[in-house]
Amino acid sequence: MNHNDFMKKALSLAEKGMGFVSPNPMVGAVIVRDGIIIGSGWHRKYGELHAERNAFADCDSRNIDCNGADMYVTLEPCCHYGKTPPCTEAIIEHGIKRVFIGSSDPNPLVAGKGAKILREHGIEVYEGILREECDELNRIFFHFITTGLPYVTMKYAMTIDGKIACYTGESKWITGEESRHDVQIQRLRHSAIMVGVGTVLADDPMLNCRLENGRDPIRIICDSTLRTPLESNIVCTAESIPTIIATISEDEKCIREYEERGCRILKTSSENGKVNLRELMTALGKEKIDSILLEGGAEMNWSALESGIVSSVLTYISPKIFGGKDAKSPVSGTGIPQPDGAFMLEKSSITYIGDDILIESRVKNVYGNS
Repeated sequence: MNHNDFMKKALSLAEKGMGFVSPNPMVGAVIVRDGIIIGSGWHRKYGELHAERNAFADCDSRNIDCNGADMYVTLEPCCHYGKTPPCTEAIIEHGIKRVFIGSSDPNPLVAGKGAKILREHGIEVYEGILREECDELNRIFFHFITTGLPYVTMKYAMTIDGKIACYTGESKWITGEESRHDVQIQRLRHSAIMVGVGTVLADDPMLNCRLENGRDPIRIICDSTLRTPLESNIVCTAESIPTIIATISEDEKCIREYEERGCRILKTSSENGKVNLRELMTALGKEKIDSILLEGGAEMNWSALESGIVSSVLTYISPKIFGGKDAKSPVSGTGIPQPDGAFMLEKSSITYIGDDILIESRVKNVYGNS
């Protein structure tokens, strides 16, 4: 095995923390001696030990001496006290000889300081091992730590002729089971899921994660005038699944009815008679909600794009044709008047999921990055 092989192993470990470490990054680490992995670990849950310390705990549990060994870690080791002590201290104390790092940490509390401290203690540090893969793993963390705003992924499923429902409004199901399973993984990956009240009224969804041993995302409903039914699945389960209703309503009596059932009401200013989405993102960022999966309808998608909050787009395409001049497309709203004013996507990747196709793209000029 070479340096890349060991870092790939660390990456595979890091992914095990998906959905449970937010707003911290996913990190994996392996300890190697004479070309053999003698210890491994990953950041398992927010507030618990980081990957490096879990790797050392793995060695300690088997009475393996790490002195003189190498460590491969997907992200620059932390050097500050937070919920756990600095990982740089553990690396120094265990006598690690060389450290191979994937991504540099953009967190101002680290940002090169971790690698510097290790070098000052005579440890050889090599950076940028599989950097692109390591950066991609934590693109949500990088966005959040540098902007303070949630990373918003707009997701929708459509037919190959661009329809999200038949002209009758029927939409179950557009994609196959494999794609619907992948959506559950995306719900686990993101801290929160957001829809507009129109989706609640049309579908009465639960918006939970249906994976075994999964974690339900925080649910955010954009409901400008508080039309979410009190008997809806969302409201009826708000005591067990954190639920935020964003609104511009000043109806205190109505607000209390939602709060009494476990919902949190978050008020924003009015933006064309609707929830101010930029203001909402700022408020959610302050609550350490680092990522949002947007599963709204066509109007919600337009509003999100228009406000500039969308970072990436997940498009699940089914090899079906619905047709129908009145059948809905994924994005409605006013629309763009001229082609050169279109919302531009980049860095698209294509994945085949069963009979369906998933296209993942990044959005240029995201609010907070400009």
